[in-house]
Amino acid sequence: MKFIQTLKVAVIPVLTVLSLLSASNKVLADYLNSQGSGGDYRYELWSTDDNSRYYLKVWLYEASPNSDRYYTDGSFDSTREALIYFDCNYANKNLPECSQ
Repeated sequence: MKFIQTLKVAVIPVLTVLSLLSASNKVLADYLNSQGSGGDYRYELWSTDDNSRYYLKVWLYEASPNSDRYYTDGSFDSTREALIYFDCNYANKNLPECSQ
């Protein structure tokens, strides 16, 4: 009986630490792909570490770089899709893709 209790006390903390270490290696990070501006806004284009999804962080053009973002917009399948979205919805460009 004492052996089982000792085993539980020794094994559970070790397994917990190992599981935390392995989980930290699997955490996804986001990466800045590009920056730009148009109209009254500027953007940062971010992607997940596997480049499967993209999203925009948008600020008013005059806002401080350290200010809170004006808006985080969308989840896009490609950088092209995200940038067209920015051009159509923030930069007020008249692109053929904007009418779709």
